[in-house]
Amino acid sequence: MSEEQKNEIKLDEKLNLKEEFDAPDFETWKNKVIEDLKGADYDKKLLTKTYEGITLNPIYTSDDIKDLPLTDELPGSSNYLRGTNASGNTKDSWLIAQEIPYADAEEFNKALHNDLRRGQTAINIKFDSATQLGLDADYAKPEQVGDNGLSISALNSIGRALNDVNLKQYPVFVDCGFSSIPFIMIFNAYLKQNNIQFSELSGSIESDPIGYLTQNGKLPVKVDFAIDKLRLATEWASQSAPNFKTIGISGLTYNNAGASAVQELAFVLSTGLEYLNQLKEKGLNPELVAAHTRLTFGVGTNYFMEVAKFRAARVLWGKILEAFGVKEELRKANIHARVSKFNQSIYDPYVNMLRTTTQAFSAVVGGVDSIHTNAFDELFGNPSDFSRRIARNTQIILSEESHLNSLVDPAGGSFYVEKLTNDVAEQAWKLVQEIEAKGGILECLKSGYVHELIEGTNQLRKKDASKRKASIVGTNNYANLKEEKLKTNFIDHEAFHAKRSEYLQKYRLTGDNEKHNTIVEKLNELVDKHNIEIIETGTEAILAGATLGEISHAARATSEDSISIEPIKEFRIAELFEELRNAAANFKEKTGDSPKVFLATMGPIRQHKARADFSRGYFEAGGFEIIYPDGFKSNEEAAVAAVESKAQVVVICSTDDTYPEIVPDVVKGIKDKNPECNLVLAGYPKDQIEQHKESGIDEFIFLGSDVHKILSSMLGRIINS
Repeated sequence: MSEEQKNEIKLDEKLNLKEEFDAPDFETWKNKVIEDLKGADYDKKLLTKTYEGITLNPIYTSDDIKDLPLTDELPGSSNYLRGTNASGNTKDSWLIAQEIPYADAEEFNKALHNDLRRGQTAINIKFDSATQLGLDADYAKPEQVGDNGLSISALNSIGRALNDVNLKQYPVFVDCGFSSIPFIMIFNAYLKQNNIQFSELSGSIESDPIGYLTQNGKLPVKVDFAIDKLRLATEWASQSAPNFKTIGISGLTYNNAGASAVQELAFVLSTGLEYLNQLKEKGLNPELVAAHTRLTFGVGTNYFMEVAKFRAARVLWGKILEAFGVKEELRKANIHARVSKFNQSIYDPYVNMLRTTTQAFSAVVGGVDSIHTNAFDELFGNPSDFSRRIARNTQIILSEESHLNSLVDPAGGSFYVEKLTNDVAEQAWKLVQEIEAKGGILECLKSGYVHELIEGTNQLRKKDASKRKASIVGTNNYANLKEEKLKTNFIDHEAFHAKRSEYLQKYRLTGDNEKHNTIVEKLNELVDKHNIEIIETGTEAILAGATLGEISHAARATSEDSISIEPIKEFRIAELFEELRNAAANFKEKTGDSPKVFLATMGPIRQHKARADFSRGYFEAGGFEIIYPDGFKSNEEAAVAAVESKAQVVVICSTDDTYPEIVPDVVKGIKDKNPECNLVLAGYPKDQIEQHKESGIDEFIFLGSDVHKILSSMLGRIINS
């Protein structure tokens, strides 16, 4: 063809896909899938039921969201589905708010300076149990001093912790437990000492009495007293610290205990309702409550579910505040996210980095305001400089290298995410209504209803993990038996308690009689004051030399012990298999050898390899040492090798077709020499089960079997034999 002829060839018309092809629809797609399933049940194969009670479809279309009420809203609009500001992360990105869980003030200060220089953008302080209880370290139990956070007892200790830190440059977030009043006094004194105005700073000094109760099982004061102090702190902040949140509502304990996304969201919202109602009864304007509230959620590993949870939280919190008459601009939820401990593992802990990354990713896409990413080794005690760096850099990479700081509601418009957000919101609101019908969150905590809901979800989670339907990489799947467990780095409570006690005793002896008289005078004033003047009086007492314990005792002199409940028990799903690994390690320490599994690999590789590989991974999850020989040519050869291995467990690995000829001879050959040996068959040939049981097979392992139950049983027999 000549060049002229080529140039003359032209399409008669433009390609028009709409005219050339029929537009696909969901029913056409579904019918084709059903045809390809060849009789298998569509619902069982392609619909997924989540722990939240939500059924996920295999595909979503525009029809799924056409009737949803909020999907056409813009970012920053009144319902805040798509974020609380129109610019998303492009103008003000989320805050990197890493906790630094060091107990000693000097150590905390050193780490804080290091981390702020290297990308952290907020100061996030958690206290030890003694400080949260308002106890001086020398009056607390040793195990309460330095556990989980910073130990503060007086003005000097907060001064050492924050030495040379530019508080005007970074928001300051402080979790005070059930009452923030004592720390507000100490922090106010520190600011006065350094000529800094509270109004120049931002952040939160928050208390969450109900959250404290769920975690610890007891409040040291009456609920009414704690709520009243919450009111007082909020009134004071509205005048003196307008940029600070004072009301914390946390779902962390629920999340770390295994609650579903819907349950955690509902419990947080119900707690918010409790505070709104009680504070309103005490005369506090709901708009003040809204302006000074900060929500905290854990972040799980179900990526899209977590994205939906944060989006639904903003919508529902806004609806609640609207019902209380709060004006639109004050209905914006301020949300902090902390990566959940529930999915972290002790074995193969470096996988925790991957879990943390995806969890943080979902929090960012969900539109949170600040994030704490876990150090991969936090289960072993205080994190190292390296693990803190990795945790912090996870957020920096998401921001600066993945460019998530350049996006506005990246999930918006996704048929799946929009529908899932609506489903989460509907399910959570139904649960909120159930809780309210039962008397509110406090009554449901006292009655155990909250515990029952979480335990129900946990049973499903445990079942899935036990059967490896839910994979915990490095723990119930792909276990690495050659790894060396990380060394623990927990604080020596006795030594630290002694150090803090010695310091405090010397501190109390300093000063003259005038100083001590001033302290006593101010403490006596605290007993009788029940308005915001108590903050200034307490501040003066701290400046005079009073301690945390002294002002706390004086400020709650009229209160008494309050409500007690069964605490919500935090749990990690990996613990199921970690207990097995620990038991196997203890057995090795006592006997010199790990419990052993011999794989009786029958026939050529193509005949045994698939089931032998499956069996190896199956038993390695329990810490068993695996003996994996080449294929055996005869039943007798396999039985002799199995006996000589001295393995406590033998797994016969071959095909269903060959098992009737193999199993009887191999089992007999082993049982005659070692009657205590546990015989296992890889596979579950339904029509042969009874036959193989009669031959002496003790267990069958297959995809979908209860791995945890079988391994527990095997280990129990071996350890107790």
